[in-house]
Amino acid sequence: MNIALWTDPIVQLFILAVLGLLVSRLVLHGHPVWRLIAHFIFWVALTVLLLYHDIQPYAPDIHAGDVSRRIFIGLAKAVWWIGGAMVLISSVRLFLIFERKPREARLLQDLVIGLIYLGTALSVIAYVFSVPVGTLIATSGVFAIILGLALQSTLNDVFSGIAMNLGRPYSVGDWIVLDDGVEGRVIETNWRATHLLSGTNDLIAIPNSRLAKANLTNLSSPDESHGISIRVRVAPTPPATIEEVMRTVLFSSNSTLKLPAPTVTIKGIDGQAVDVELSGRVKDIAHIAVATNEIYDLIFRHCKAAGLPLALPATAGTAQAQDPSFLQHPSTAWRLLNAIPLFSPLTEDEKETLAASMTRQTYRKDAIIAEQGAQFTSLMLIRSGVVAMTRKGGDRLIELLRLSPGDCFGEEGMLTGATAPGSITALTFVVVYEIKQETLATLMQDRPGLADELGLVLSRKLEAERLQETESLERGKEAMTFAARIRRIFQLS
Repeated sequence: MNIALWTDPIVQLFILAVLGLLVSRLVLHGHPVWRLIAHFIFWVALTVLLLYHDIQPYAPDIHAGDVSRRIFIGLAKAVWWIGGAMVLISSVRLFLIFERKPREARLLQDLVIGLIYLGTALSVIAYVFSVPVGTLIATSGVFAIILGLALQSTLNDVFSGIAMNLGRPYSVGDWIVLDDGVEGRVIETNWRATHLLSGTNDLIAIPNSRLAKANLTNLSSPDESHGISIRVRVAPTPPATIEEVMRTVLFSSNSTLKLPAPTVTIKGIDGQAVDVELSGRVKDIAHIAVATNEIYDLIFRHCKAAGLPLALPATAGTAQAQDPSFLQHPSTAWRLLNAIPLFSPLTEDEKETLAASMTRQTYRKDAIIAEQGAQFTSLMLIRSGVVAMTRKGGDRLIELLRLSPGDCFGEEGMLTGATAPGSITALTFVVVYEIKQETLATLMQDRPGLADELGLVLSRKLEAERLQETESLERGKEAMTFAARIRRIFQLS
């Protein structure tokens, strides 16, 4: 009795179907590769089972039999066709991916899967219910016309989405701008619409039919790099001089790409100002704000270093207010010292004393100011020119950063005894002001608490340079470590 029950094809089919469903839906959920393998094994096992019981699922049933057998055979064939469809669908989901962008290929995947479902349904109708498919398709033509007229707008979006996926004017992840000003990054394209994520983190859904008719600009094609353009007005000065200074500005930028080379263009000149445009490229559109802010900062610093005054607005008067501290301390050394955040804890008298002891140094282009691993005993403040810090990585040189007027280097070595992380090279003619360790030691002997203040400022500076977020407790420990090293270097109690 039990043996006859286990050999019954209905029981075998039921057990096989339940096992396949449980393994596919519960055990292998979220594992597409193993799920495809499970679907294939289930379909092969079902095929073997049906052929063993002399049931051909791909042919109409010509054997007469009782009603229960015919129902079982019809159900078995339907399950076989559905199992084959699941194998094909899993393969499409896993392998039908364009340029490793599965979300972009989702619409085309859905189209292929829809055709698989349609073919499966027609096969079930033909081989299970033995209904002529050709007659069914012919009689459904009128219904298809009525349905097409009712869904005209939706079908317009669907076929527009298919056409745009084939034409591929954009991809998922690209930043696009429409002719009506709508812009954002493409995050998904489905049957009905394309979803954009705007710069303000808002989701914009645009129907595919509207997108197909719009003029759009793809800011991420043909590559991710993006151009930026900045215009600045300089007081009347020989344009050649202004062009040279602005080229140095772009040359010293860490955010813009070096290739293609940035350009400087004189856009206009009159009695009040020379209009200059600086153009360059950044890695991608997300770096525009960072690069723009950096270039504006560099313009200000390089113009100050070269003595180029920026032009006042046309509506402004000729008088310009002066900073009282600059009138009181007109020396270049004091102005450089005052602009360095590291020395913000110093009093006005201490800054004046330190500025009086600073010495001016010059370096020609391509001169090596310090080798990698060297011990700095002085702090260098850049007055003019561009300096690069490079580090050897195997057989090649890696450029860490470029320094411009108002920047300094050597502070960590002078204060804590650390060695230079890379070689310091002058990319242009460079003028620096040097602060010797002995001069700063005199100030610390008079005010030992200055070591703690400089240690805290130095730790914050290095933390910002490394672009790392640390907990306040860790930052406090790092500041204490710097302070202790400063006290040891300068022999403070």
